[in-house]
Amino acid sequence: MSATPARRILVVLPVLALLLLSACTAGHTVHARQITATQPTPSAPPTLSALPTPSASLSPTVKPTPGSLAWYVSQVPTFPQAPPPQPVPLPTTGVAQFWHRLPTDQKVAFITIDDGGLARPPEVADFVWQAHIPVTMFLNSPAAAEHTDYFRQIQVAGGVVENHTINHTSLAGRSYDYQKHEICGAADKLETLFGKRATLFRPPFGNHDATTLKAAYDCGAKAVLHWTETVHEGKVRYQTPEKVVQPGDVLLMHFRPALMDDLLAALKAIHRAGLTPALLEDYVR
Repeated sequence: MSATPARRILVVLPVLALLLLSACTAGHTVHARQITATQPTPSAPPTLSALPTPSASLSPTVKPTPGSLAWYVSQVPTFPQAPPPQPVPLPTTGVAQFWHRLPTDQKVAFITIDDGGLARPPEVADFVWQAHIPVTMFLNSPAAAEHTDYFRQIQVAGGVVENHTINHTSLAGRSYDYQKHEICGAADKLETLFGKRATLFRPPFGNHDATTLKAAYDCGAKAVLHWTETVHEGKVRYQTPEKVVQPGDVLLMHFRPALMDDLLAALKAIHRAGLTPALLEDYVR
């Protein structure tokens, strides 16, 4: 046998090995929800194109492990398509509008998450992305500054950042200067971190007065939002006698350890009411 065929065999074998390795890799989807290795700037935030597409439905023969991300996604109800949003009218009196629920008869409800300093379950951004959950985050600016990457991931997944003051102190009865400092200071910081000026404000504990509405307006807020339901540890607590989510209702939860359960409970309550979750910012412009 000549040396030439032997050399050809040696060349072909590595090529075959590379082809086999490529074939194995092509059938395996790598979960890569890492936005960037470096800190993104507010002027160039990470985009959804950098993220994996929402997971396809699991095979009916595969049951996800309870408590896993796949399990939470599998438990999300199927909602009717949200109607084209009809923005609500805003006053022109130089103060922010205050609402417990948005004045809309469209079959939608709104999911909001407050604070940010206590707990940040790691799979929330993936859950929001894969289940298409429209969420508004009312953040305290120090928590947002300390955990910016975490909240940016939720922002990229479709969440919107709004204002919840600097120090999370009750505002009612405080001076205009004090309230303006708390609201404008947080708005300025959040704009720096996330590249968008907050246009909605939630006062800590819901406590507010006429001065709050004026200061919020002067800091760029179009509306001050309370809530009509709270969600904690997977249980919806109704603030109205109907005990059912109504069109325009605002559901409140917090960045706490059970946030995944709270999001799922809110989605199920909205579905039971025949409504679809929608984004606050589509209605308050």
